[in-house]
Amino acid sequence: MADFSSGLVHWAADTWGSVDIPFVGTAFIRSFREHHIDPTAITRHDWIETNGDNSMLATILFGYSSYTFLASTPAAILDGYSVSCFLFSFGIFVSLTNQIHKWSHTYSKLPSIVTFLQDYHVILPKQHHRIHHISPHETYYCITTGWLNHPLEKLQFWKQLEKYIEKLTGFKPRDDDMDWAKGKIIQ
Repeated sequence: MADFSSGLVHWAADTWGSVDIPFVGTAFIRSFREHHIDPTAITRHDWIETNGDNSMLATILFGYSSYTFLASTPAAILDGYSVSCFLFSFGIFVSLTNQIHKWSHTYSKLPSIVTFLQDYHVILPKQHHRIHHISPHETYYCITTGWLNHPLEKLQFWKQLEKYIEKLTGFKPRDDDMDWAKGKIIQ
């Protein structure tokens, strides 16, 4: 679920909107689009800059889980145990998604456990993520484990979703990509 969620957010920020959209444009879209121009910039970010936004979102899940645990009877806790475990693990993976993504762009001094997890495809491997960074950046959006990238590509999931949204709204996907590529958009 975290892999799909990371892909959905990544796809949306890469594909739709512009940096001119209040708050969302400068807070989200800009960093995703700039990442295609300088993919290793993420490796120069500290822990907070890399993981802060995702960790804040995960805090909502952890807060809800904590409240449910404290406000529930022991029987209700047992009844909701599988949901609680799911929410906890989902929150952990959401909070670590950008760190995992950062590691996929880091080519030296990675902890051996990270290299091991990448080599065995437990987290997003470098060579797997490289596919997304081939222009026009229209594929392999999932950046937690990358496990869903191949099946979603085979189903043409993102292309079909783009066609549906374009038909529904009239907006074209990646409408300002050429401006980004030519360096016309600088904010």
